[in-house]
Amino acid sequence: MEVGLLALRVIVGGLFVGHGAQKLFGRFRGAGLDGTGEFFESVGLRPGRMMAMTAGLAELTGGTLFALGLLTPLAAALLIAVMCSAIATVHWRNGLWVTENGFEYPLVLAAVAFAVTAIGAGAWSLDEALSLDVAGLGWALAALATGLLGAIAALGLGRLRPHGRTGATPANA
Repeated sequence: MEVGLLALRVIVGGLFVGHGAQKLFGRFRGAGLDGTGEFFESVGLRPGRMMAMTAGLAELTGGTLFALGLLTPLAAALLIAVMCSAIATVHWRNGLWVTENGFEYPLVLAAVAFAVTAIGAGAWSLDEALSLDVAGLGWALAALATGLLGAIAALGLGRLRPHGRTGATPANA
């Protein structure tokens, strides 16, 4: 079981780190902050560049923590928040299946984060090495609730500012 948890954490966490690097730095054929920011603007998240930075940092930080098995509930909350935001802004309207750009894949990733938190990061984790007691249903539910609240906050804040408005008052107003 321990090697299975390690493999799951490292692969899923590492892929999230890669997605964060795509958004933040344009690595792995990613669009970087400017391109990702433009995409975020197109789906109603404004200001796009700031929202891209927030999502990229959540993926990079959450993925790193998840891969290391360190502060697993925090890692899960960050990853769940990003996946719920992706589901709400991009995938929900397309239905479940990924073949139609649906929410199947981000839902699976959020479920993995929840499940690993519920069962624990395993013996080969920094949580275990540091004797952090951060596993179990309570921690998993807290990560889920925090992730959902984070997604709601990000979506709400990202939609407060009207498109094309910086908040500045025009000189002739």
